[in-house]
Amino acid sequence: MQDDPQKREIINRRHFSFRLNFFFFITFALFSILIVRLAILQFVEGPILSAEGIKKSTRDVKLPPIRGNIYDSTGYPIAYSTSMQSLYFSIQPELKLADAKENAKQMAVQLEKVFSKYGDPENAMTVEDIVRQMDLEFRRNNISTPRRIKSGLTKEEIAYFMENRTDFKGIDIMEESVRNYDESSIAVQLVGYLKKYKGIRETVDFYKEKSEEKDPTLQYLEEEDVGLDGLERMYQDVLRGKNGLKSYPVNNAERIIGPMQITNPEKGADLYLTINKNVQLKTEDAIMNHIKKISTSTNRYERAEYAKTGFAVAMEVDTGKVVAMASMPDYDPNIWAGGKISNEDYENFKYVLANGTISTVYGRYPENEMKKHPNSIVPPGSTMKPLSVLIGLNEGLFTTTTPYRDTGVFSFGKKGYERFIRNSLNHVYGNLDAAEAIEHSSNPFMAAMVGNKLYMRDSQNGKSSVEIWDDYMKQFGLGVTTGSGLPGESKGIIEYFGEAERGSAQSALIFASFGQQGRYTTLQLAQYATMLANRGKRMKPQFVNEIKDADGNVIQSFKPQVLNTVDIKEAYWKEIEAGMSKVSSQGFEGFEYKYNRKTGTSEQDVASRRAENAVFIAYAPADNPKLAVAVVVPDGGFGGYGASPIARAIFDAYDEEIGLTGVPKKKTANDANAAGTDTTLADADDANAGTTE
Repeated sequence: MQDDPQKREIINRRHFSFRLNFFFFITFALFSILIVRLAILQFVEGPILSAEGIKKSTRDVKLPPIRGNIYDSTGYPIAYSTSMQSLYFSIQPELKLADAKENAKQMAVQLEKVFSKYGDPENAMTVEDIVRQMDLEFRRNNISTPRRIKSGLTKEEIAYFMENRTDFKGIDIMEESVRNYDESSIAVQLVGYLKKYKGIRETVDFYKEKSEEKDPTLQYLEEEDVGLDGLERMYQDVLRGKNGLKSYPVNNAERIIGPMQITNPEKGADLYLTINKNVQLKTEDAIMNHIKKISTSTNRYERAEYAKTGFAVAMEVDTGKVVAMASMPDYDPNIWAGGKISNEDYENFKYVLANGTISTVYGRYPENEMKKHPNSIVPPGSTMKPLSVLIGLNEGLFTTTTPYRDTGVFSFGKKGYERFIRNSLNHVYGNLDAAEAIEHSSNPFMAAMVGNKLYMRDSQNGKSSVEIWDDYMKQFGLGVTTGSGLPGESKGIIEYFGEAERGSAQSALIFASFGQQGRYTTLQLAQYATMLANRGKRMKPQFVNEIKDADGNVIQSFKPQVLNTVDIKEAYWKEIEAGMSKVSSQGFEGFEYKYNRKTGTSEQDVASRRAENAVFIAYAPADNPKLAVAVVVPDGGFGGYGASPIARAIFDAYDEEIGLTGVPKKKTANDANAAGTDTTLADADDANAGTTE
């Protein structure tokens, strides 16, 4: 049967109508989706995209923060930042790279002429210097980063560039800060110094972590000066402050197309130290003057011809505040100006850059002579004896009344292989108790009554005799860090474990008992002396009294912190104090306070000779201790001669400025003078009145 043509046409029309309607529906749906999407772009995503577009057309230049200042305890500025003007150069991105480099080189020639005519001759730059700072090979910067060409512009240079701005395309002048240090060189190794961030970001762990900082205000700049040592490094985050920002809009060709916006840098906080400027400077002078004296002295007990360095720390007994920390000789820290040091300065000062009171420092000897002399970390010698007696008493090895006959020598070891322990200058002291052993500094007493008896008793509570000794050392801060937080602080060098392995526990303990089996820093000895003074409290050394913001508001203050305590009977403390009160020490003639002290002459084998180091610890006043002092003079000979007079000068300086009784002698003298002046005037008035009558 054939199809009906009429029916077929009707069916075709229906199909066409359906397809047409379906097409219009799809078209309508697509246009609806497009309209909705446009609406979302316009009203929802529009502001975000607009901000992104602006951001892409804006160039931000971080401005380095202004570093906080460092003051002494009286508010005297030790390290401070001052503003200066620096010249920056930006490569012209609209030019071809080759043309931009050629223009930069021509600009360098122009700049050299201006610098030569209007600049400071001591801050001169050659064309080569300028081109190097331009970094045309992009070794340090990308194309849009401004390059710092010169810092410390003179007023004449600034005026010339401002008047001729159109002739120096790409040149800009920015205000920055520069670090200054007091010319008196106050505690320079403690304060530390700065270096360029770009020079240490890959070598110092602390700064490696900073490279991952996300906050733009805390991101470090390549040319920024950052703390590398001392308090500058220890309080880097506190002192630094926050970046400023210089923003300007640019077009696709990187040309500036609008006004610049500047967010000023935020100044870092200021440190107010525990160091007293005058006590510190007098300590430094005392060390250098005494080294000069003993190196040429005709007194055979005082003569120390090899002495070249000296170290001292003065620490308050109750607070742990360090009022003086001297590592001498020192240097002018301004050699680090600009975050770098010349080769000549480095060669002259490389031996004294480190802080010898906490780390290894050698004297300035010829290279081939260096190892023939001890460094700053020395055995404590007889300054160990008060602690040795405390250990002996506390461990029940003897009592405060136990007698010992000092024949001048003590021997131990197998017959035919004996080792002999003698007194200095072969003295013989006869019958001694513990206090008298400290007074006379008896080596045989310490060897026989402490070292050998501790060895003979052997283990106690599962610990060997050497481990028991080590426990006491660490409780008194010897062989562990002091808790100061200073970068690079040494724990000292423990030798008694090594001696016990190589030789015997007996020899290790005997030699340790009079200070010959460990080497410690001056700060450790000062903390130890403080612990003797306060009867068992190990104080954390404090260097900062408080931190203030740029407006002078206190944002952090510091309180005394006890790291650990040692529980020892009062009678035992009194026993060592009785001995320490009678130790002979030079330089304290006429000292008006009772003071407890211990001299030390530590022996140390260096190269082919045996060096003698002068060591001294003391605290005063004896009945109410205020200040503890430790002095170390490597190669300084007898402690009573080579170190003791330095300590006296420190006590006098502290008494003058702060007061060993809580009132500065200087203030007392001024009050007395004022009172005397008032009395004189009153007497004069009375006399005149009487005459008138």
